[in-house]
Amino acid sequence: MQGGSSGVGYGLKYQARCIADVKADTDHTSFITGTLSLKEENEVHLIRLSSGGTELICEGLFSHPNEIWDLASCPYDQRIFSTVFSSGESYGAAVWQIPELYGQLNSPQLERIAVLDAHSCKIKCVLWWPNGRHDKLVSIDDENLFLWSLDSSRKAAQVISKESAGMLHYLSGGAWDPHDVNAVASTCEWSIQFWDLRTMKKTNSIDHAHVRNVDYDPKKKHILVTAEDESGMHIWDLRMPKVPIKELPGHTHWTWTVKCNPEYDGLILSAGTDSSVNLWLASTSGGNDLTSESPIESPTQRVDALLNSYNDYEDSVYGLAWSSREPSIFASLSYDGRVVVESVKPYLSKK
Repeated sequence: MQGGSSGVGYGLKYQARCIADVKADTDHTSFITGTLSLKEENEVHLIRLSSGGTELICEGLFSHPNEIWDLASCPYDQRIFSTVFSSGESYGAAVWQIPELYGQLNSPQLERIAVLDAHSCKIKCVLWWPNGRHDKLVSIDDENLFLWSLDSSRKAAQVISKESAGMLHYLSGGAWDPHDVNAVASTCEWSIQFWDLRTMKKTNSIDHAHVRNVDYDPKKKHILVTAEDESGMHIWDLRMPKVPIKELPGHTHWTWTVKCNPEYDGLILSAGTDSSVNLWLASTSGGNDLTSESPIESPTQRVDALLNSYNDYEDSVYGLAWSSREPSIFASLSYDGRVVVESVKPYLSKK
């Protein structure tokens, strides 16, 4: 099904790539996003959906010193978030806090809580502990994985451990397993690598080329979804990592990002450089019963599970975020700085 946008829009002043759900805000459906301007002073926008769902309201607008390449919201404090940023050829990462009474201030300034300054390579992303209140962060650069301890009261972050991905492995991103807080997946050009944070050692890998993005299924253990440059999307059961259990067509150009819904089983979003967002309903079970402890490996199922394609964009779509508070709502961000919030309720009846 092809369709234009019936969603609610919001425009940023500059180009942008990153948007995140503010999971810790349980009172509002809110998102945080940051811009990527080379010449102008960049901005972080805290936006929320109005109670009637008809308007996106700017709750806070803050200056950010550099181009924002990655942004993630703290899962337990709605005023804390992390960014990965660049200034010329150098990259950095920091944790920021929005001032408590920001709505009453004329020009509220972000407070930098901690700098993740142990990196010597190009930083790719920062991952927050997936569930509950915990002080651990993971940061990934071209060559290394870092585990940090964050002390926001003392405004400090310390490296607990670090490990290199090894020669000829250039990391591009990753995801933290919500079912196993000791497990992180990282992506590189030719494979997906799996790490045990207790030992900082690789536990497994999947040889698979050109993976752009990965996301764990928050509803089912062992399930990972990948987005790839040219081959679309794949669903993997990590107990049978040799071949994916399902293959989805993805996008007409590069599939850039994937997000599994936090509540509805098999509901997946993808976005790509074809200026579209696709909504999929693909059961994350294979032909066999994958709930068993010893699933039987079977050939990859090729499925076209497209529910809808949102294609009313004028630029590549790099940012996607499901709302934790209202799982039937998602936000998308195209490179031209346009945020669109959509409801997928019309498609839930097809589940």
